[in-house]
Formats: sequence, C-alpha cells, structure tokens
Amino acid sequence: MLETSARLLQLLSLLQLRRDWTSGDLAERLGVSTRTVRTDVGKLRSLGYPVEARPGVAGGYRLAAGTAMPPLVLDDDEAVAVAIGLAAAARGALGAEETALTALAKLEQVMPAHLRRRVEAVREATSVVPGGDPAPDLEVLGGVAAAIRSGERLRFRYAAHDGAESSRHTEPHRLVRWGSRWYLLAWDLDRVDWRVFRVDRIALRPPTGARFRPRVIPEDAVLRHVVARVGRATWRYRATILVHAAPEDVVAKVDSPLEVEAGGPDVSRLEVGSDDPDRLALWIAQLGWDVEVLEGPELAAAFDRLAARFRRAARGTPEQEPEPASAPTSR
Repeated sequence: MLETSARLLQLLSLLQLRRDWTSGDLAERLGVSTRTVRTDVGKLRSLGYPVEARPGVAGGYRLAAGTAMPPLVLDDDEAVAVAIGLAAAARGALGAEETALTALAKLEQVMPAHLRRRVEAVREATSVVPGGDPAPDLEVLGGVAAAIRSGERLRFRYAAHDGAESSRHTEPHRLVRWGSRWYLLAWDLDRVDWRVFRVDRIALRPPTGARFRPRVIPEDAVLRHVVARVGRATWRYRATILVHAAPEDVVAKVDSPLEVEAGGPDVSRLEVGSDDPDRLALWIAQLGWDVEVLEGPELAAAFDRLAARFRRAARGTPEQEPEPASAPTSR
C-alpha cells in the first residue's frame, strides 16, 4: 500500500511537470508496466484529479484543469491565498523566485476558472510601492515558464537594447534570474543558434501549440552562456581586475556566475561589468580583498570617488574645499 501511494504521488508530480506524457514514457519513469499506469491514472481520477487520456498508438495522458480543485488539502480560499503568495514571492528578491514561479504555474494549471479570476482580481487591484528595481511581468514570466515546462515553441516580439523590434520563433530552454532581471535562454529557430532575451522586453504572442524535444545543455553551461551573452550585449562599462585571493575562494564568495581565472599565487583575474561603475566599485569593495584595476578607467575613477566618500564618512563631516592662501598684510 505504501509503495502504491508513493507511486501515485510520483505519477502526479510527473503529470504536473510537463503537459503531455505517453503511456510508455510514464511507465519507464515509474518502472512499471503501461497497464499499471492505466490503473494508477484511474486511482488519481477517483481522487478528483482531472487526468485526460489521448487515444491512439502514441496516446498518453495530461493533467487538465477541472471544474473544482482536486483534493490538495486546500479549500478555495487557501488555494487563492497560496497563489497570491507565490505571485508575490516570484516578484521578490528572496532567492526563490523561479521556484515560486514554477509552483504557481503548477497550481494555476489545475485551478478552476472561477478561482483564477479571483487571483487575477487581486493582482489587478494591488499596487506596490516602487523600489529601486522594476518588478517582473508575472504574466509574461508565467507564459514563458509554461512553454518551457510543456516543451512548446514560443513566438514573441522582442525589443533590443537600442529599441529595435524583431519577431522571434524559439524553443525556450531555461529562465535565469540575475540581479533584478530575468533572462530567457532559448534556441532561435530563425538564427539557428542560442540566444538570450531579457524577459521584460518580451511581448508574447498566442501559443503555437507546436512541441519540440528539448536540447541537452548542462546547468553550468546555461549560466555561463547567459553571463557571456548578457555581459557582451548590455554592460555599458567593462573592466578587468585582479583580486588578491585564490580563484576557488573568489568563486565561493562571488554571488554571480562570472568566469574566474588564476592570475598567480592566490591571485584571481576576472572581467566584470555594469551599467553603473559606482555600484560596481561598491560591490567589489564588499568582497573584502585587495583589488587592482587592470583595464577600465571608469571603474578606477569610481574607486576614487568611493574612497573619498569613505574618508568623509570617517571624519564625520563633509569634506570642505581648501581655503585660498591669504595675501600677506603690509605694515
């Protein structure tokens, strides 16, 4: 009984992971026969989970929205509260935004229409005091995340950093959050290459319905690709610095997937960039190691300004301009 219950939970998790599954794929993932899959699907239906079947040789199953919430130990009010909370978490900076977004997409997939309308009403009636970073468009994020999860091709209008717009036809692969911004790594079908898109510059078009087989790319390669493309395309200021610390220590402390090279014994060399050299200088200073600027006059000037500001703070008074020397008095 315990084995069967655990398998039902695993089956439910798989059905929530992507839109369509064949009987053979589910049987292989669960380590059972297709007959057992059919039996387990029947048990999920008896519990209220709306699992749809597709007929034919390549038929399979999908988890659809039903007329009532399935028994997730949540009533309607709780389901709405969870959805609103996940939406708020997806907009925040707590380090779990993508997880919250994925969970929200799973929840809304099985949420009946009248509850989705309640969630949307709360979103539309809520204002957020603006801060330093713009909040992501949750509708666009959710649409992109759903396309990634279901393996569906994505069409959208994209505005480049210079304002030029283009139409894109892609196979979305991964959402990456870097700082306050979200990026989409996708295979551009027209350009036959990987491309990185800022999500806040995407205007989604209606779903294509066309499926694709995801290309295999390791997670660390995803981050390196996004960092390389974003740095080249969007940094206004770039610099090369030496950090007087071992590369492994720098990698462990730097909260960004930057490439760090050995520059000598206990010395690391890395290329950094930003739209604001003053913020970049402050971030580097917070690492707590001695730094040398090899290339990047804007960053060097920012360090001078930061040092002067710290000196004024240490004295507790604003720095005063030196008074001109007085002329000698005649007697």
